[in-house]
Amino acid sequence: MDTLSLAEKQAQFDEFFIISHKLNVNVKPLDADTPLPAHSQLEEVMPYAFRIASEMSSLDAAAIRPLRNLSDHASTLAEYLTHQSKKIDLMMSFILQQQDDPDYRLSTVKFGGGGVVVNTSEPINIGTHAQIKLFLTEEAAAIFCFGEVIACQEDKDGYHIAFIFNRIREQDQELLVRASLHLQTLQLRKRAQSRDDDA
Repeated sequence: MDTLSLAEKQAQFDEFFIISHKLNVNVKPLDADTPLPAHSQLEEVMPYAFRIASEMSSLDAAAIRPLRNLSDHASTLAEYLTHQSKKIDLMMSFILQQQDDPDYRLSTVKFGGGGVVVNTSEPINIGTHAQIKLFLTEEAAAIFCFGEVIACQEDKDGYHIAFIFNRIREQDQELLVRASLHLQTLQLRKRAQSRDDDA
């Protein structure tokens, strides 16, 4: 990733599905002389709340999956466990929101598995690296990673800055892909519902 040209990075960014959606994101630009952690060291620099959130999400998905195959007799148990899971999600979401730093808070314009586009009032130079925290409220999750600016375009609201993820855990990238597809499904349902209401 670090040796790719700008065009190759933009092509890699475009390989992933990306959805227009507003999320809270913290973007903390790094000094040019600040080295990025090695991929193997990412978890060591990651705040603890982000590490346990990812593990809890994986455990939750693994625990609920077998219940889908049980007969109707276990539906009450499945419903109870689903409610317990939602309570844990709410608590985890609250814990993760404490990691949101107002000094570095921006909003996303788009996001996907390959990167994120944020709205800023000031331009950021292409090639700038940043520490990124993405807060996925709908998924009761948050992602900690590093990115690099691959595009900076002026817009009526300021600037749209595109970051490609260059240090991200595989499970977090998968979570972003699932979240973007889930949000698209919700958007399509809303659109269909509004069409039905207008008919």
